[in-house]
Amino acid sequence: MPEISRFYGIVIQIYYGDHAPAHFHVTYSGQKAVIDIESLALIEGALPPRAMGLVIEWATIHRDELREAFKQAVQMQQPNKIDPLP
Repeated sequence: MPEISRFYGIVIQIYYGDHAPAHFHVTYSGQKAVIDIESLALIEGALPPRAMGLVIEWATIHRDELREAFKQAVQMQQPNKIDPLP
């Protein structure tokens, strides 16, 4: 599963050949979550509130890049890296 970004101990990944809806996977401090790209809603899992806030802030900034990365991964192509939060 390609890592597309990492910041503040938060790892963002997208699986190759994954299914709709477009989403990304987050790992932080042993916890995992799946976030919908369009609504930024939590699909499954849980994160601490501070980490979730950072993920949503990051995803809001990079939503178009996330859409493209998901499309690439579904087509079994290496998704582009996305800049972390500063």
